[in-house]
Amino acid sequence: MAGTGKSTISRTIARDLAEKKRLAASFFFTRGRKDVSHAGMFFTTIAAQLAISLPVLRTSISDAIDNNAHIFRQGPREQWNQLILDPLKNAPTQSIQLVVVIDALDECDSMQDIQLILQLLAEAKDLATIRIKIFLTSRPEIPIFDGFRQLSGEAYQDFILHNIPLDTVNADISTFFLQKLSPLKAKHGLGTPWPDEQIIEQLVERAAGLFIYAATTLRFIQDGIDGPEEPLSLVLSATKSSLSATEHLDGIYTTLLQHSVLGRRGHQECVGRFRQVVGSILVIFNTMSARNLAQLLQIPFKMVSSTLDSLRSVVNIPENESQAVRLFHLSFRDFLLDCQRCSDLRFQIDEKERHTSLFRQCMEHISQLQENVCNLWGPGVLITEIPDDTIQKSIPPHVQYACRYWFDHWRLGNLLAREEDIKTIRQFLEQHFLHWLEGLSLIGEVSNGAHMIITLEEILSVSCNAHYFI
Repeated sequence: MAGTGKSTISRTIARDLAEKKRLAASFFFTRGRKDVSHAGMFFTTIAAQLAISLPVLRTSISDAIDNNAHIFRQGPREQWNQLILDPLKNAPTQSIQLVVVIDALDECDSMQDIQLILQLLAEAKDLATIRIKIFLTSRPEIPIFDGFRQLSGEAYQDFILHNIPLDTVNADISTFFLQKLSPLKAKHGLGTPWPDEQIIEQLVERAAGLFIYAATTLRFIQDGIDGPEEPLSLVLSATKSSLSATEHLDGIYTTLLQHSVLGRRGHQECVGRFRQVVGSILVIFNTMSARNLAQLLQIPFKMVSSTLDSLRSVVNIPENESQAVRLFHLSFRDFLLDCQRCSDLRFQIDEKERHTSLFRQCMEHISQLQENVCNLWGPGVLITEIPDDTIQKSIPPHVQYACRYWFDHWRLGNLLAREEDIKTIRQFLEQHFLHWLEGLSLIGEVSNGAHMIITLEEILSVSCNAHYFI
C-alpha cells in the first residue's frame, strides 16, 4: 500500500483486528525514534507479540532463545528463521488466519534492511499450519518498489491509495470537515449555518485528495487564538483552486508558518529561533523531549516551548514534558528541507548547516565528561550492577545523545565543516577519548563508538588530500 494517510489506516486496521482477535503482531516504523527507526528490534518485537497472541508458539520461541542466547544481537535473517518462521512451521495444525500489521516501512533507516524484510516476510506464504497475512504500508519509494519486484507475483497484492476514485476520497474528506468543524460553531457562538456548504466545498477542493492537508488545516483552524474564522479565511485565501495537491499542501504549510511563527512579533528573532528549534527536530537521529532538546541546544527551555506552542498544527507536543516531541507528518519535514517547495526563504532549513551546528553542540557536551563520571566504587564493576538512575543522572539524555550521534552530525554536515571542526575532533580525541568511551560503555553503545572511529579515520585519511590525520 502506498500514499498519504497510510499511518492512520494501518492503525485503524490494527485496532479492528485486535478487537476481532485476529491481530498477531504489529510494528510501526518511525524515523527519528531510536528503537523503531531501524530493523534491529523488528523481528524480536514481532516474535514477542506472537508468543502472546499465539500461546502454541511460546515453547518454540522460548527454546530458540535458550538454544541461542545471542539471537537478539544477530541479523534479521537469523532472528526471522529461529524466532518466527521455524516456530510457525512446527506449530500444531490449526484452522486459523492471523494478520501482522507493519506501518511505514519506508521510515526504516536502512534500504538494505527494507528489502531484506520484504524477502523474509514473503516466506510466510508457504506456511501450512498457521496462516499469516502481512498488511504493510509505505510511501511509494524506489527501494520499496525494487523490493517488491524481486518477489513473485503470488507473494503479494498491492493497493495504491492514489488509485481510489477522487469522488470517494472527496466524500470522506467532506464528512471529516463537517464532523470536526461543526462543534466549533457552538463553542465560539458562530452563526448558522457554519460551516456552510460552500466553505466545505472549497476546503475539499483545496485538499485535492490529501488527508494530511485536511488534518493540518483542521488543526490550524482549531488553534485560532481569537476563534476559527480568521485562520479559516487565511486558508481559503492562501491558494488557488487550480494548483496541484502538493502545491495546496505547501500553501497551507506556508500560511500557517507565516501566521503562527511571525504573528505580530519581530520576525527576525522568531525566524532564527524557528530554524534552530524546528530545524534540529527535522534532523536529529532520535526524538527527544522539548526540555532535553533545549539542553542539547543550550538555550532556555522557555524559548523551545514557546516556539513549539505556535506550531501545534504541525508538531505533536505531548502534555507530559518527559515525552518526545515529533512532527505529525513527514511531509512537513520534506517541505522545509526542499527549497523548491518552501518558497518563503525565511522558513527554509539548510540540512547540512543544522547537522554542522548540532555536531558542535555535541562536542561541547562531550567535553564536559570526566573520568569515572558515575563515581563507581571500584574497577571491574559490571554495568548491570550500576543503577539506571545513577547513569541517567551522571549522563543525562542530551549528553547520551551527544556521545552517540556527534559523528553522524559531523559526517552529514561535512561539506560545511571547517578546519576548526577538524581541530575540535582532534582535541576531543586527545583529551576526552577515554571519557567518551566510558560514557558509551555506560549507555551500551561501545560497538557504535568503535565503528565511528574506524569510519572517521577512513574519511579523514582521504579527505582534503590527506591533509588531516587523527
